Amino acid sequence: MDSAAADQIVELSNGTRICCRIDGSPGGETVVLIAGLGQQLIAWPQALVDRLVADGYQVVRLDNRDAGRSSRSDRPAPGKLQLLAGRVRPDAYALEDMAADIVDLLDRLEIERAHLVGQSMGGMIAQVVAASAPAKVASLTSFFSTTGDPKVGQPNLRTKLLLTAPTPSTRERAVAGHLRMARHLQGRVYGMDTDHERAHAAEAWDRADGADPDAMARQIQAILASGDRTASLRTISVPTLVIHGDRDPIVDPSGGRATAAAIPGARHVTIAGMGHHLAPGLIERYADLITRNAQGAHA
Repeated sequence: MDSAAADQIVELSNGTRICCRIDGSPGGETVVLIAGLGQQLIAWPQALVDRLVADGYQVVRLDNRDAGRSSRSDRPAPGKLQLLAGRVRPDAYALEDMAADIVDLLDRLEIERAHLVGQSMGGMIAQVVAASAPAKVASLTSFFSTTGDPKVGQPNLRTKLLLTAPTPSTRERAVAGHLRMARHLQGRVYGMDTDHERAHAAEAWDRADGADPDAMARQIQAILASGDRTASLRTISVPTLVIHGDRDPIVDPSGGRATAAAIPGARHVTIAGMGHHLAPGLIERYADLITRNAQGAHA
């Protein structure tokens, strides 16, 4: 089946166009899956989506602004030196703007409340939504994310070097680069499916019409622009689950611990051997954790 067949384009009130896919039947509870830095909605394993649908949920996946088939910002991108120095342009958008996109999307789709699940940067966006628009959030599940406090959740040196690699100029180089990064992020116990990752990288290149280093730079800048969110995390009152691997090289596990410590009543699950990657061998466990946390919204 053509992967584009399920894509929908929703225009938000600010003019941003968000691409999303909706699986499952409307009318029940909704789970919104929010992807991470530079990722597209296809970053969520189809097996996880299928399991959540089988559990009775409608599942919404989206390309964040500056990713996939969603709008590209017309704001200038920061340079690498600016990002390395942690300097933010005055015209930067922040995670708060990306969170507002989620709220507006839910309104456009006529979804009153949703269970938010975010990975990495997507977890940060989900945290901001839960803090700033609590009426729209039924539960929060944050995969390998952090608080924005620079003292926690920092990548290791090798990861920083991989992140500064030149932007691929061809589909083949993009696939090779994705496999190199995926191997680095997979952890030590739960390996990746190489054939799946290769096909995923090729599809991501095709969906986005190639690589866009400016888009990635603007998303990194959005994280920097939001700063330390610890104080706002303390206001979150929905059932919250924080999942982190103890072998995460890009968001140190201290970021997960700090997130769980900041959110009142949050449950913290550390998965031994897991890196910064949704491992195929853990799909059923992920689904169980998400649904159990969602059910806590009814307690």
